[in-house]
Amino acid sequence: MSQSVVPDVLLFVAPGCPHCPAVLESLAGLVKEGAIGRLEVVNAAVHSERAAELGAKTVPWLRIGPFELAGAQSPGELRRWVERADTLDGMADYFFDLLKSGRRHRVEEMARQEPARLHALVRLMERTDTSMAVRLGIAAVLEELHDSRLAEIMIPGLGTLAKAGDALTRADACHFLALIGGAAVMPHLRACLDDEDREVREIAAESLEELEQ
Repeated sequence: MSQSVVPDVLLFVAPGCPHCPAVLESLAGLVKEGAIGRLEVVNAAVHSERAAELGAKTVPWLRIGPFELAGAQSPGELRRWVERADTLDGMADYFFDLLKSGRRHRVEEMARQEPARLHALVRLMERTDTSMAVRLGIAAVLEELHDSRLAEIMIPGLGTLAKAGDALTRADACHFLALIGGAAVMPHLRACLDDEDREVREIAAESLEELEQ
């Protein structure tokens, strides 16, 4: 996800949809520019079984690379998702929207499909607009993935944030490391025992105590 790619797009439309023509026109323009590799347009009223299989419950519904979007999308929004398809920043934006709207199960599903996507959650923690609700969503994802060990891929990035982020980020990084667990998180948590912030020190100490039991 470090390099931008030219994505393919799947679009579901239906007769009478007021937003479908504009979305289709915008996507067709992006195909002509070369920003989209292939555009597949499906009439959801005719192929309802395929729409149901993919979870397309409303139209327009589209899949841009790994991103699934529903409802009206402006030309600018479509271009942004196309240009950031399968990039780390694009995945962070997508996870941000999913977590903000309470759809963490989609984040978990995508992480199980490709664990490297979890690096986007670390990127989210670096952003100033990542709200408490989104941070709570990240914690819930890590709790759900705990037994799979998939989130261990995040340990180096979280370890860096536990030392280099602001106080809130350092505290959250310690908490998230504890949720991931395992021997690999211990050195990062021990390094936080001398943090200048009392809350960070307490979270690190409590986490270590729980993990060592």
